[in-house]
Amino acid sequence: MNALNIAEIMHQLGAQAKQASALMARADAATKNKALLALARLLRERVQPLQADNAKDLVRAEANGLSAPMVDRLRLSPKVLETCAQGCEQLAAMPDVIGEIIGMKQMPSGIRVGQMRVPIGVFGMIYESRPNVTIEAASLSIKSGNACILRGGSEAIESNKALAALVAQALLEAGLPENAVQLVPTTDREAVGHLIAMPAYVDVIIPRGGKGLIERISRDAKVPVIKHLDGNCHTYVDDPCDIAMAVKVADNAKTNKYSPCNASESLLVARGVAAEFLPQIGAIYAAKGVEMRGDAEALAMLQQVSGAQLTEATEQDWSEEYLAPVISVKVVAGVDEAIAHINRYSSHHTEAILTRDHMHAQQFLREVDSASVMVNASTRFADGFEYGLGAEIGISTDKFHARGPVGIEGLTSLKYIVLGEGQVRG
Repeated sequence: MNALNIAEIMHQLGAQAKQASALMARADAATKNKALLALARLLRERVQPLQADNAKDLVRAEANGLSAPMVDRLRLSPKVLETCAQGCEQLAAMPDVIGEIIGMKQMPSGIRVGQMRVPIGVFGMIYESRPNVTIEAASLSIKSGNACILRGGSEAIESNKALAALVAQALLEAGLPENAVQLVPTTDREAVGHLIAMPAYVDVIIPRGGKGLIERISRDAKVPVIKHLDGNCHTYVDDPCDIAMAVKVADNAKTNKYSPCNASESLLVARGVAAEFLPQIGAIYAAKGVEMRGDAEALAMLQQVSGAQLTEATEQDWSEEYLAPVISVKVVAGVDEAIAHINRYSSHHTEAILTRDHMHAQQFLREVDSASVMVNASTRFADGFEYGLGAEIGISTDKFHARGPVGIEGLTSLKYIVLGEGQVRG
């Protein structure tokens, strides 16, 4: 496929998306929900065919030497597909925010001024590996009355094509335009260059993947970008805390799954509880093969742990997103030092404090500058499904438009509406 053909394909996808977006913006809630419920049904009916297509991607990925965590991200297990189906149903059950009017006020002139929530229009989604993102993006696009153009990673092309075909079928069943959700049919990287530079057709780009991909898109895009670069998430164990709870949560935050951006990559421990807490969590990490890269004080307390993989932390370790069974560990004086460390080294994604001190919890919530800040809960909860958004289009660490997991409202805009009865301005 030559460059001219790719340019033509992308412009055709853009024109079709723009046309479909006008029809999606007009669709009522019942019609959009019908498409979502049809998609949930199809996902459950087609588990075996979907897994057959997914297997082609898995075989190719392993042959190409992809790491185990990357292959894991590709896998469409029955559990993953069921979660996708539930996400569609959760979205269908949620109220439709499109057309919602907020902040209506009467002005001295007699006019009434408020804001109406409307779809953004067309968004482009560029993502790597995880094929379930195809369903998350499609379902959120449908619910929010948008059209979207999806460009998944080349490693998941067969899975993505199979999932996109189900989305098109669900849209048609509901009487909506099948071009409301389109998958870029080529794995050529040239297509991405066109997608991020079509302001006539595309209103916003949402990249979801590695830091290199997101940096490139942020640099080259000619349309706005909703993004986060990486997920260096922190769990801070405070003094005082419930040690047993802290061990349980710190274990889950790191080892529940290593590959997601909301896994904790750094563990901060208050000096007052470190001698009791660190050997306990260290034993669990050691048993699960997690390497601990610590400062001198943390390493001294972890030396007693049998079988522990211990390394002295470098400056780079405090900023690192490992996406692997590795965690940095530091002993801090208390909540002030923990907050200062997090605000310096974190990627502003998700941070958690485990504490019994209400004032410390409130200070952490106020002062930590991240998109999600938690008290006594695992950082792994930072996603749209767990937040009740139905699904998420991604997580934003930007401060404008959308921050944190981006659900339906993040795919909408507010426009001012004015209601009058013949008023003129003097």
